[in-house]
Amino acid sequence: MKLTDLTPALARHKAGMLFAGALLCSNIAFSQSKQAIIDDMMKEEMTNSQLQTLAHELLDEVGPRLVASPQMKKANDWAVEKYKSWGVDAHNEKWGEWRGWERGISHIDMVSPWVRSLQGTQLAWSPGMGKKTATAEVIILPDLADSNAFKAWLPNVKGKFVMISAPPTTGRSDINLKQFATPTTFDKMTAEARASATAWTSRLNKTGLRGKTALPLAIEGAGAVGIITNYWSKEFGADKIFDAHTKTIPTVDIGLEDYGLLFRLVESGNKPVISVHCESKELGMQPTYNTIATIKGSEKPNEYVMLSAHFDSWDGGTGATDNGTGTLTMIEAMRLLQKFYPHPKRTIIVGHWSSEEEGLNGSRAYVEDHPEVVANLQALFNQDNGTGRVVNLSGAGFKDAGAFLDRWLAAVPDTLKKRIRTNYPGQPSGGGSDNASFVTMGAPGFSLGALNWGYSTITWHTNLDTYDKIIFDDVKSNALLTAILVYMACEDPATLPHTKADGITNWPAAAKSIRQGRVEDIKK
Repeated sequence: MKLTDLTPALARHKAGMLFAGALLCSNIAFSQSKQAIIDDMMKEEMTNSQLQTLAHELLDEVGPRLVASPQMKKANDWAVEKYKSWGVDAHNEKWGEWRGWERGISHIDMVSPWVRSLQGTQLAWSPGMGKKTATAEVIILPDLADSNAFKAWLPNVKGKFVMISAPPTTGRSDINLKQFATPTTFDKMTAEARASATAWTSRLNKTGLRGKTALPLAIEGAGAVGIITNYWSKEFGADKIFDAHTKTIPTVDIGLEDYGLLFRLVESGNKPVISVHCESKELGMQPTYNTIATIKGSEKPNEYVMLSAHFDSWDGGTGATDNGTGTLTMIEAMRLLQKFYPHPKRTIIVGHWSSEEEGLNGSRAYVEDHPEVVANLQALFNQDNGTGRVVNLSGAGFKDAGAFLDRWLAAVPDTLKKRIRTNYPGQPSGGGSDNASFVTMGAPGFSLGALNWGYSTITWHTNLDTYDKIIFDDVKSNALLTAILVYMACEDPATLPHTKADGITNWPAAAKSIRQGRVEDIKK
């Protein structure tokens, strides 16, 4: 029977049934197709993950990635070539320039009252010593009455190494103390550590020199041979390694055990002598780059879904978990997307940002230079808090984020999804990591919050942030999660509105990028 042989009402009913059936078949076909892509990505990541190879190439072969260092540029070039080898368009995009510095050999030894090689390293941007070695007595910044007394004492630093950090009261971590100490001992040792820190802050304040640069520069100006610091991370063997603020003499961080040894020897009148040899190279102002890779959209090429992680690191270790693992997550997710979803509906962009550690400068420069991406951003997914599996996802303060994120998460396997706590609409981020550069401009930048794994004390900015701390099973999960979220965000027929949630009155303001960094520290 033909449709035209039916009564008009029955014909309309028959047509509706046919349309509904066709739509159902279409939805089933689409769902099956979508699931097939997700299944393929899962199988690939579980059986042929490239994460360990990528980690070795980036962390062991390239090394740490201090902004404007030769290793940073080597990492930029490595990523571009890696993407191109997979057929992904990639380039390095200059956004500014920074004082270039290259770490060299450090040898630090105590030579009196007995001989011991000391654990330590020069801080980033510390002035080098060329081929010279300085051997001198170590002294401690004393507890003086006030700034006038400090000025009167200051000539005593001439020809000496000066210790300017608080002495350790214990080398045991809080976890270790809680495990073995009696409650009385734990409370006592905790109080001693707190009192020591308070007393040292008072000692520093009495110099009248505020800020992290004033005291080292004053000691340098008075003729000291070098500055000795300790920034213990409250874990066995872990020290935070940041930057120096001297211009002509080295600044060296000594590990807690050896710093305590020197401090006690000075206090007891033994006058320890150390020998320091620190080589580094000043490279002048160097161009700085973000590495950008793109898979062009086929239906909505002017709408964007982004992957995001900062590429730079401090250089006490190799930047494995800050933010090597975030970087590797995004690179591996892009590999999966290119292999199984090479023609996305929206354009996929990954940003590997430079100078995050100095204030999100690379990503801030990008949002300033690419307003079209910000205005048409479907979503950005950023990961930057260690090697752990993702366990938190917030709506970043956007009114409709929950509906979209839940829809995208629905395609994620339960083994990954069940561990993720969501918070909608959440709060907008004004800093901390590169998603904030987008959020402050009113674009949805979502942070993939990871399980801690002792990140804040063991690896964050420490000398222990190395390849061996990576938990590859967790990073595999994160790469797969990111790839699926990006895929779903690209496929979604709706566009996530950039509407801020009701009741949020303190939306953070955008900060400008610093396009020229530490130029004032370059010797003229």
